[in-house]
Amino acid sequence: MAAYGALVSLMHILDTLEKHPSPPISIDEKQVESLTQTVTFLQEFLDGYISPVFDSHEADPLERRFADAVHAAEDVIESHIVAQIDRGSTAVEDHDLYHDLQKVMEEMNLVKKEVTETAAIAQLRRKVFSTHAAGSSMSSSTVNENVMVGFDQVFLEVLDKLTGDQLNRQIIPIVGMGGIGKTTLARNLFENILVKEHFDIRAWTTISQTFNVRETLLEILFKGSSDSSSDLSENELGEKVYKYLWGKRYLVIMDDMWSIEVWDKIKFFFPDRQNESRIIVTTRLSNLSFQLNKSYRVGMKFLDEASSWNLFCKTVFGKESCYLELENIGKNIVANCKGLPLSITTIGGLLANSERTREYWEHIEQNLTSIVMNSNDEFCLKILRMSYIYLPNYLKPCFLYMGVFEEDRSIRVSMLHELWISEGFIKLRSGKCLEIIVQDYFKELVDRNLILVDELGSTGNVKYCKIHDLMRDLCLKEVEKERFYYVVRDYHQANNSERRVVLKTSALFISEVLRHLSCTRSIICDYNGYEESDGEVRLPHNLRLLRTFRASDSWNGDYLLANVFEFVNSRYLAVRVCDDSKFPPSIELLWNLHTLIIHCSSKGLIAPIQIWKLHQLQHLVFEEGEVILPDPPKGDKDIVIMENLQTLKGVKNLFLNEDVVKRIPNVKNLNLSYQVKQMERANCLGYLHCLSKLEIFRCSTALASDECWQRIRFPHSLKKLSIIASIIAPSKLELEGIMLKIGSLPLLEKFVIEGGSFKTESAVVSAKKIVEEQEDLYGDQLDLHVLAVVENEEEEALKTLSSAKFEVQVGGF
Repeated sequence: MAAYGALVSLMHILDTLEKHPSPPISIDEKQVESLTQTVTFLQEFLDGYISPVFDSHEADPLERRFADAVHAAEDVIESHIVAQIDRGSTAVEDHDLYHDLQKVMEEMNLVKKEVTETAAIAQLRRKVFSTHAAGSSMSSSTVNENVMVGFDQVFLEVLDKLTGDQLNRQIIPIVGMGGIGKTTLARNLFENILVKEHFDIRAWTTISQTFNVRETLLEILFKGSSDSSSDLSENELGEKVYKYLWGKRYLVIMDDMWSIEVWDKIKFFFPDRQNESRIIVTTRLSNLSFQLNKSYRVGMKFLDEASSWNLFCKTVFGKESCYLELENIGKNIVANCKGLPLSITTIGGLLANSERTREYWEHIEQNLTSIVMNSNDEFCLKILRMSYIYLPNYLKPCFLYMGVFEEDRSIRVSMLHELWISEGFIKLRSGKCLEIIVQDYFKELVDRNLILVDELGSTGNVKYCKIHDLMRDLCLKEVEKERFYYVVRDYHQANNSERRVVLKTSALFISEVLRHLSCTRSIICDYNGYEESDGEVRLPHNLRLLRTFRASDSWNGDYLLANVFEFVNSRYLAVRVCDDSKFPPSIELLWNLHTLIIHCSSKGLIAPIQIWKLHQLQHLVFEEGEVILPDPPKGDKDIVIMENLQTLKGVKNLFLNEDVVKRIPNVKNLNLSYQVKQMERANCLGYLHCLSKLEIFRCSTALASDECWQRIRFPHSLKKLSIIASIIAPSKLELEGIMLKIGSLPLLEKFVIEGGSFKTESAVVSAKKIVEEQEDLYGDQLDLHVLAVVENEEEEALKTLSSAKFEVQVGGF
């Protein structure tokens, strides 16, 4: 929700005030303390608040007031910070600040008072919501319950688990995103003739997020008892269930479970008489399924093309075949459902009861998303929206942010984490750094099947993720309702009041649009056009409070570095710049900059020495081209230790001496390149081993002499090592020198050496032999990959050398 995200962002601003190096930010301490207390109170209230318009298209007015009051406080504080930095004074007296902040705090106190009066009403709403949610979830489980396509193998697998001869009581979790078919699979198993014959008792109960122990126990007792049990306590009902199931072989299906606490409250009422009893639990939460059964669970996947078409035809035509003139259009409709059964059955149900003409089906094809979301009383949207409603508040801003990215976009996870942090979504917890917390947030959203894993990295981490189209559409609906961000598709649409803006307009109009966005904190440029631009794009001076600016993913003009670095409130900057750009010394004023990503094809870009003063910097990345980073200033009395820096990429000829290593002690990802002469320079990487947190190291160079590699020691923390050699063919001696080095690294998971000119058969054979020796010594501990480039005439002779860990590539990279 927008209000909660705003509160977390404001708290982050208050927490970082003391971190500004010079001049110190002067704000009345009592005001900061009072504001902190109010923000904390409002956060705690929202954690237990159920909006009275949770199933409405309108935003909650109370939450809207929250957000507006918090944004006003942000404006006052950040405007003062920017003005104070611009003046460069260490003792700025600003009486207006005190009075402006006092007015904002008075408004926030009024909101706090209203919240206090609303708390009792909110508690009552929670009880009403509990009854409503349970009822709606129960009714939804019967829709399309008998139509199951594409899960035959899974069905047979679970059926075997249900009717197998394992005596002890088994819990079988079925997990997947909303609408994937969990309930349908469970219902078909529940009604299967073999299951009916195998079990003495079968019971179905819907759990839902707002779990009610009494209702669950009564649902199980419904067929086993005709007398009234409504006046019994929970424990009495539990004992009755226990006695009812005792000695019987039973199957209980618990549909839509949301927490392990549910199972902990009722597990004692299900006896284990070693008689092959079973419990099936459907859930959207992967971590919950693991808690219920660590060794077995059923993961529901998207339908493939054939199964999607089969389900669609059964839903629309029943036992008939699809009309030939409608088949191509129908297949286009199905393809756009992206394998989600709920989407297919929703649109299929609409078409089953509509006219079967080409014109009508083409209309459906062109308006698919809006029709799916709005057909059948928005049934599809309501089911998916349950996943959003039940999200913890701290995850809601992160989920809504996924709608920023284009449909079907493969999203780099590291970039997503950096954006979440810069937007202020991540709430600090004692004992944990932001980077760990943001990873936890991401994992929770994946576990809830709201974010999909798209690609794994070489060390098993999630490198790219995606979001299903319908979930993205849900994001956009909630975003519009809560005014979480605003999408500008035409320069006439620019709105000065929007805090976050996504620009879909062309490079030709970006400068014009930005002039109207003086209150904006975040700008994401995401235009996919290709028209020529009239030179560089200049950012207007009115964007003085800008915190996040991303304009590097798609081409939308080249920006001037000097212009970009005028915005001293920046936390995240990712821009594409022209080749003749120059860094301004004023970069040191960006005191709160977390991420700096520069796209530039120039090979001679020189960074200013002031970059060593950015103590908050976490990620410094130069894409495409390379930048020369000068040595830190010598004799500097106030040496800045960049203890937050984790990523340093695209730096050329960096002399990694003692002074440099001392300033970046916690770097985890280091990507450097060297010219031949620089690589041979004494101790160029002599202090590499001192980087005790380094996990990924990539060095691009012509492979230097064996003597050079003998001087280099790698840190024991290393998990992935890549050496890119482009000119000189490595000899067996040189390879052995490198291999002996990495053999002593206990955490190394991946080693890649890309040889640009393995021109002789003997060099390739030597490399292969070394790989085999390493496999004999370390087994699967070391995932060693050698890429060998050979000449075409040697292709046939060397193909046989390829293995899982040794790749021979012909004809260049």
